[in-house]
Amino acid sequence: MRRLVAACVALAAACGVACADGDAARGEAHYGECAPCHSLAKDAESVGPSLYGVFGRKAGTTADFRYSPALKRSGIAWDAQSLDKYLADPQGFIPGNRMPFAGIADASARADLIAYLAKTFK
Repeated sequence: MRRLVAACVALAAACGVACADGDAARGEAHYGECAPCHSLAKDAESVGPSLYGVFGRKAGTTADFRYSPALKRSGIAWDAQSLDKYLADPQGFIPGNRMPFAGIADASARADLIAYLAKTFK
């Protein structure tokens, strides 16, 4: 049990480092996979909600988008850690959400994308 706890702590610490060390320039290239469904412009909903102001926003709360009940109930506020978990496995992190995306397995690619989003909305 102690080994499991130690492994979880190490994994959480590694995620924090990866999220903090992302490369925004590489993240901009990764955002190209998101752009068909998600805009970065304010009030520009599309297939998916706008990512404008995503940091600190409670999941499922943009007024002009029809979110899944699962996302609305999640109680998640988006930050680097929650975005990392969601981008890794959207259905695993919030079962029943409507985003038809398998996730980004590569932790460094997620960190880069999150760094790009953070830089874009500073």
